[in-house]
Amino acid sequence: MNTKKLSIKDWDPSDRPREKFKQFGSTFLTNAELLALLIGNGSRDFNAVQLMQYVLNINDNDLNKLQQQSLEQLIQFKGIGTVKAIKIKAVFELCKRIQYNEIKSKTVIKDSHSAYKLLAPVIQNLPHEEFWIIYLNHSSRLIEKYQLSRGGITQTSVDLRLAFKRAFEIRSTALILAHNHPSGALDPSDNDIQLTQKFKIAAKQMDLTLLDHLIISEKGYFSFADQGLL
Repeated sequence: MNTKKLSIKDWDPSDRPREKFKQFGSTFLTNAELLALLIGNGSRDFNAVQLMQYVLNINDNDLNKLQQQSLEQLIQFKGIGTVKAIKIKAVFELCKRIQYNEIKSKTVIKDSHSAYKLLAPVIQNLPHEEFWIIYLNHSSRLIEKYQLSRGGITQTSVDLRLAFKRAFEIRSTALILAHNHPSGALDPSDNDIQLTQKFKIAAKQMDLTLLDHLIISEKGYFSFADQGLL
């Protein structure tokens, strides 16, 4: 009995991912076949399609779960080396950027809840603190959400100069500050209050408008503007 592994080259041409793509288009390919085209080849035990079927199966055939795999986790799969893992992470990053650009072109931040919905998926459940800025134009349309700094469990350093430099680079006229509290607490600290006032004073001097400062945690959010603290 011949137990030799069939490579993709041994398949009928109509079943090969590359030929299927050329003849029928990308929509006719499975997720495993598309990923197989990306990584190029398989391992000693599996061809590229079988390898990606296995990786997807371990992730419950859920692309979102696969996207959340770190580089180190992907490399643990036999046949997925550093280069293949980087390719997989890169394509997911490109997808995120395409999606973000589509959202950005349509997004108007009209209140604290709109800002919260934009940033909650990014920082709500992080184990460390991050400080972000939402930059808007004069019509309150989103220009960019920007990570200003990343810190430890309890705090992160913030450079006002970098924040305003970015505002001028992208021609923003208004901004919303946001950071997360990994502890879950939503009450602003004395440092949060002082920092907000520094931003407010500096923004006014530069003809920019500070619209709000959000504190975000797994419990929800706190808005300086809603609480009359701006």
